[in-house]
Amino acid sequence: MTGSDAVRIAEVGEALLDLAAHEKAVADPRAGAVVSFQGVVRDHDHGRGVTLLEYEGHPSAAAVIREVAMEIAADPDVYAVAVSHRVGTLQIGDVALVAAVSTAHRAAAFAACARLVDEAKARLPIWKRQVFTDGTDEWVNCP
Repeated sequence: MTGSDAVRIAEVGEALLDLAAHEKAVADPRAGAVVSFQGVVRDHDHGRGVTLLEYEGHPSAAAVIREVAMEIAADPDVYAVAVSHRVGTLQIGDVALVAAVSTAHRAAAFAACARLVDEAKARLPIWKRQVFTDGTDEWVNCP
């Protein structure tokens, strides 16, 4: 199973993200490895305190995340892929991105999950507004 059948979750939305659900979605009896990742909102960026983040997505974001997931799923070593990015206002400690990949062996799973996260971050039309502890803010990844 490769391609679109192997993409189990590829979503962009405001709902809380569930790592266990993504790991369960990529479960496969052939898999000897499931590697997952959570991108968590931290309380600092480049030496400045952060109080919250706001993510805003372009209407094409859902199609782009699915395209990225399908590219990773096309790898013959990959059994299944699940990836989601949250939009809206997120607090410190909230999960902004979840990714999970299953393969037969751990090295391939680590590599595929890293590619999935890197491609999602590079290509998703999602912009981030950081609000700092001093009351200032900035937009990141804006065109």
